[in-house]
Amino acid sequence: MRKKTWDHKGIIVKFEANRNDDLAIPMAAYMRHQFDFLGIKTPLRKALLREQFLEYQLPDPGEISEEVWKLYNLTEREYQYAAIALLEKMKKQLTIEDLPFLQELIESKSWWDSVDSIAPRTLGHVIGTDRAAGRAAMFAWSESPNMWTNRAAILHQLKYKQQTDTTGLSHIILQHATSSEFFIQKSIGWALREYAKTDADWVQSFIFKNSIMPLSKREALKNIKNSL
Repeated sequence: MRKKTWDHKGIIVKFEANRNDDLAIPMAAYMRHQFDFLGIKTPLRKALLREQFLEYQLPDPGEISEEVWKLYNLTEREYQYAAIALLEKMKKQLTIEDLPFLQELIESKSWWDSVDSIAPRTLGHVIGTDRAAGRAAMFAWSESPNMWTNRAAILHQLKYKQQTDTTGLSHIILQHATSSEFFIQKSIGWALREYAKTDADWVQSFIFKNSIMPLSKREALKNIKNSL
């Protein structure tokens, strides 16, 4: 079957047909009433997006930003998730030149769910296309006054495994090691815990040599036997 030309309204039609006000209330409560919801749970939302991507061609690469914003700017949180799904589908079309767009996205309607979806997947991929320029950009993001941009910088290497730039990871973590912000402490712990799956000795040594907040340390050492 020949696919249709991309139209973000296809997602709107699918989502609106599955609006569930009874589910929307607890979903909004779970997210501390930061956002309104349509009441579409994750499995159904992913199924509807699969339908969209099977039915429609992806946008042209030059239209990524415009098409993502058309969804991201809609009210209900599921539309931000849809925008992020589209972004991830097209991440190979993005370059270092698109970092200002990604930063603007991260700083818009920010919460852990959106940032944690964009940072390790799409942002991490983009940084991986030019490690030198990417490292410099992440150092700049780490110095941003925006906490969510800081969190994204901490988490962008989450899926790098053996390709992790430990010097860069150390630099960014130590900039925020004494932060009292819960979401920063958790992100530091998560980044270290994930890298511990690749090199537990490095993580233990890093924690031994440096002072980080207790929450970050507990999170980092969760899955390491004989922890410090």
